[in-house]
Amino acid sequence: MTGAKMYYENDASLDFLQGKTIAVLGYGSQGHAHALNLKDSGLNVVVAQRPGGDNYRKAIEDGWKPLSVTEAVKQADWVHILLPDEVQKEVWEADIKPNIKNEAILSFSHGFNIRFKQIIPMSDLDVIMVAPKGPGHLVRRQYEEGKGVPCLIAVEQNASGRAKDLALAYAKGIGGTRAGVLETTFTEETETDLFGEQVVLCGGLVELINSGFETLVSAGYQPEIAYFECLHEVKLIVDLIFEGGFSKMNYSISDTAEYGEYVTGKKIINDATRTEMKKVLANIQSGKFADDWLKENKIGRLSFTRSRKEISDRMIEKVGARLRSKMVWIKK
Repeated sequence: MTGAKMYYENDASLDFLQGKTIAVLGYGSQGHAHALNLKDSGLNVVVAQRPGGDNYRKAIEDGWKPLSVTEAVKQADWVHILLPDEVQKEVWEADIKPNIKNEAILSFSHGFNIRFKQIIPMSDLDVIMVAPKGPGHLVRRQYEEGKGVPCLIAVEQNASGRAKDLALAYAKGIGGTRAGVLETTFTEETETDLFGEQVVLCGGLVELINSGFETLVSAGYQPEIAYFECLHEVKLIVDLIFEGGFSKMNYSISDTAEYGEYVTGKKIINDATRTEMKKVLANIQSGKFADDWLKENKIGRLSFTRSRKEISDRMIEKVGARLRSKMVWIKK
C-alpha cells in the first residue's frame, strides 16, 4: 500500500493569487481564520458578514469593513463560501450567482452543496475546495505561530486549466502547506466527513459516553464517579491516540486497561454495529441524509430543536456542568 501524495510549501505558490480580490463569505470559526491568514500572507481580501451578531462585531474588531454578500461578490475574482450548509443554496441563487464575475474561482471548505447538487456552478468557473482539518481558531493560532493545520483540496471544475495550482495557493495562504495538503474529491470529502461526524466523532461518541454513564448510574454507582470514568477521561485517551495512535495509548495505560480493551471492545462495537454503520454510509451516499437535513430546515428544525433539548436535559450534562464549574484549569 503506497501512501497518498502530500503537498508542502515548495509545491505551492502565492503568485497564483497575486492581483486577485478574494471574498470570504462568513466570518465565523473558519471565516475569520481564512480571512486573517490570507491577509497576513499579503493577499487582497474582503469579508462578507451580515450586520448584527457576534461575527459582525468580531469582524469590525479585527479591522474589517464587512460587506454584504452581493457587494463582496461583485468585487471578487475569487469567492470562498463559508456559510452554513443549509443556507448556501439560497445565498447562491439570490446573491452569488447573479453577481459573480465570469471565469471567477468559486471555492468551499466542505463539499455538501456541490456533492448534493444544491449549487450548480456555471461552466466557466473554477470550482475547488480547500478544507482545513481543524477548527478555525486552531487554523489561526497555528498560522500565527508559524505552523499550519493540514488541509484537503479538491477540484470539481477546472475551467482555467490551473484549478489545482489555485487550490494549493489558497491552502498555502492559510498556512495549510506548512503541515501538508492531501488531494481528494468533493464526493470523497463530503461522504467521509458526514460519516465520521455521525458514526464516530459526534453521534457515536456522544451515545457511547451517555450509555456508559447511564449503565453505571442505573447499577447504583454515584453519578459523579460515572461522569469521571465515562466522560472526563475521554479527552486524556483521545489526546494519546491523537499524538501517537492506538499504540501510544496502549503504552500509556495500565496492562489491566489494555487487556480490558482487547476482550471487551469488539463486544461493544460488533457486527450489528458495523451493519448500522453501513446503513448510515448508504444513506449519505444516496443523498437521503442530505434530503432529510434540508427538509428539517424547511419545517423549522422541529426535530433538531427537540433533540438538542433532550441532550441538554440528560443527567450527565447536569452532573458535568456542576463538576466542571470547580475545574479552574478548564476555564484557562
